[in-house]
Amino acid sequence: MIIIVGTGAGGAILARELAREGIDVTILEKGPYTHPKDAFNYYDKYSEDVDLLTTTCIGGATAVSMSNMVRALTDELLDYDIDLSDAYDYVEDLINVHPLDDSHIGKGTQAFLDAGYELGLQTMKMPKAIREEECIQCGKCAFGCPVDAKFTGKDFVDEAVENGATLICDADVFEVISENGQVKGVKYIKDGKEETLFADKVVLSAGAIGSTLILRKSGFENAGREIFFDPFVSVGGFIKDINYNTEVQMAGLIVGKNFVLAPHYSSFIPGNIDDEEVTEKDILSIMVKTADECKGYVTDDGDVVKINTIQDIRYLAEGVATAGFVLQKAGVDPNTIGSTVYRGAHPGGTAKIGEIVDSNLETEIENLFVCDASVLPISPGKPPILTILALSKRLADYLKK
Repeated sequence: MIIIVGTGAGGAILARELAREGIDVTILEKGPYTHPKDAFNYYDKYSEDVDLLTTTCIGGATAVSMSNMVRALTDELLDYDIDLSDAYDYVEDLINVHPLDDSHIGKGTQAFLDAGYELGLQTMKMPKAIREEECIQCGKCAFGCPVDAKFTGKDFVDEAVENGATLICDADVFEVISENGQVKGVKYIKDGKEETLFADKVVLSAGAIGSTLILRKSGFENAGREIFFDPFVSVGGFIKDINYNTEVQMAGLIVGKNFVLAPHYSSFIPGNIDDEEVTEKDILSIMVKTADECKGYVTDDGDVVKINTIQDIRYLAEGVATAGFVLQKAGVDPNTIGSTVYRGAHPGGTAKIGEIVDSNLETEIENLFVCDASVLPISPGKPPILTILALSKRLADYLKK
């Protein structure tokens, strides 16, 4: 039997691929089984100092993601003998990654795209895994899709269960059992009771923080001594009746050397404008996201400590300045442009390839694997879901053998 811990991008497709081959799979999920529309109730809180966006429920962070699907770290992973070309092709076809149809490109997104083109920036539609025929264009992507119109890990978990996998939710895995350097199973808490489950192989896909805490408890003291996450802010301002707040979020993309920009509505922006008549429908805002240096760590209690380097700050400032130019070109009143506070998303790098796991994502404990953002060697500075899906597809092929 193979135990998979976690149902985010890494664990979900792995469970699907293995279960479809008739392999005995048990999936352990710390959070509840819930409809994607309720995922916003399960955002995690790590500390008062770090505003880091992750969730604990079926599908993990995929449930509250924008379903952005871009290839990342393609060349960098070749240094570790990891070629994801075939896996990327497979996953993109499986979940139908594509730019949104024009029917789902609203006025705000089009203004963003037009401004980017006019400024000569590298501008494009964002590749996504959204089913337009089901999408109602409500702007609620980050809260969990109310009509389940985008890909989430839940899709693959449900398929895995249909093919014979066992799913146990509300199961808080806290330790891996091993003997003589060989994995034996896991220990977890469910309904207040400690349980033990034995297996031939174990894959940790509990996310950068979750997998770190399990690894630490299991003897990997170096896990989580470094961490990256994509720093981001949203910059926006007033443009009358743009109605961007009800559009599909982040449907456009501008790629800079040290940052990426995507239109993204922030409910904090109207509060920055000293005009009582400004409403949510009058705001166009842009998310500025950069790749950060891997400076920070996870505490033994699961809190995240982030250290911002000069490079981190410089890249973010560069992106914010560019976003300001894009907003002004798109028609936003430059006197109203303001920013949200610094936030973070997509934590990773806590169990890096080449340090905690090898190129097959296996640890020094035989048949104990890690497959989530933990293993990424550097920050991609882009949405990592597609890369994690591809890594997990590659791992599934390896385990099938």
